Amino acid sequence: MITELIIAGFLSVKEYIIEHVVTCLVPAFLLAGAMVSFISKEAIIRHLGYTANKIKSFSLAALGSFFLAACSCTVIPVASGLYYRGSGIGPAFILLWVAPASNILALLYTGAILGYGMVTARIISALLMAFVVGIIMSTVFRRSEQKRIEENQETAGGKIIAAKDIILILLILASLLLPNYVIRKGPYLHKVFVWGLATLIMLAYALKVKSKQELKDWMRQTFWFVRIIFPLLLLGVFIVGIIGKILPEDWIRRWLGGNSLSASFLATMLGAISYFATMTEAPFVDTLMKLGMGKGPSLALLLTGPGISLPNWLAIARVFGVKKALCYVVTIIILGSTVGWFFGNYIF
Repeated sequence: MITELIIAGFLSVKEYIIEHVVTCLVPAFLLAGAMVSFISKEAIIRHLGYTANKIKSFSLAALGSFFLAACSCTVIPVASGLYYRGSGIGPAFILLWVAPASNILALLYTGAILGYGMVTARIISALLMAFVVGIIMSTVFRRSEQKRIEENQETAGGKIIAAKDIILILLILASLLLPNYVIRKGPYLHKVFVWGLATLIMLAYALKVKSKQELKDWMRQTFWFVRIIFPLLLLGVFIVGIIGKILPEDWIRRWLGGNSLSASFLATMLGAISYFATMTEAPFVDTLMKLGMGKGPSLALLLTGPGISLPNWLAIARVFGVKKALCYVVTIIILGSTVGWFFGNYIF
């Protein structure tokens, strides 16, 4: 039995490395390093910093996140790069939540499979939860945020970002998004081809416009994110593989029926500990709904399945600290359960 569990864990890691590292994590880490290296803190502080207007900064973070097709693991380097460059904790954690939980690519796919009534509920729920998350994180950690304000004020200044750096960041972003946006079906190798072409264009441009020292600084910042995040992601994926082997399918079918608060809570917890790549949650939920899962728990799983995961918990704790990770995860679990119960009983 123990041998089977270990094998299941390693198979989970193998699948993750094959299908996610090249086209998802590599460009995400490069993007995070570029944000820290090339974007002035002044730009981030002005629009997303702790002292910025909360409605404006939260809205900007939430709406911008819709266009970032990322899973719960891929989004961590991007959000942490934003945070370490001067963003307030609220916008950073809104990005952590909305990009995997409700990006436009996942929404379109959900609509095709589950109908646009479910998509509308997913959008509204994700936005409401995003603002609550932003408010809670900003309020609970306001003291540490105020300290960061003083540090950032001392270093902020100068030109916000050069035009050549904007183009470079957009090219990195394209290498992250295009594989999922262009190739929605078919062999994974097709995504690798799209990523490879976009990456070659990005690298050619970088070599043309950046000095050797600037490239070294970029790679150093990128490797910092890789070093602190990647090992924990692999550990989390390994544990998820073991959990998936242990969790009985009959139990899922029996306890996720109806729209009770307990059913939504169990669906939320199932999503919170599992790992779903973006767009894989819709067919999984569709299968469970055909087996009798209620619409409320289905919405909860659609949100938390891609939105958070056990690898996500570990990496957030490593990057942002254990207290922030606990606050965020508990908030999402409570909100996901409540939203599923409310929509299941009063909206659907």
